[in-house]
Amino acid sequence: MTDAAAPPLAAESYVRLTTFRRDGTAVATPVWIVADGAGHLLVVSAPDAGKVKRLRHTARVLLTPCDYRGRVAPGAVEVEGSAVLFDDPVRVAQLHRLLAGKYGLVARAVQLGGRLRRRRGSAGIEITLT
Repeated sequence: MTDAAAPPLAAESYVRLTTFRRDGTAVATPVWIVADGAGHLLVVSAPDAGKVKRLRHTARVLLTPCDYRGRVAPGAVEVEGSAVLFDDPVRVAQLHRLLAGKYGLVARAVQLGGRLRRRRGSAGIEITLT
């Protein structure tokens, strides 16, 4: 699959991001997703989240359109990709702006909630489809 699949996935409200444990066990999580305009898909997460920990040792990911609970519609296409973590404050702020542009007030409320809970920043996940 090439980056041609990126725009349709980026248009989805939710995507099931599947990461892998060291033993190969798949773990799926529904996430918000945006395109960065350079052929990558971006996801934000708490820096201590399980998906971030798993991506530190295994870059392989699977993406599938889903609903907010992670339920996949029959016939939904699953694509494979490779993920890279980033924590550069400038890039993370840009990611938050992209999410706010796509998801509006809901994204702003989630971001504010994270700040109020004094969460220790955010981790960005950059996904390149393979």
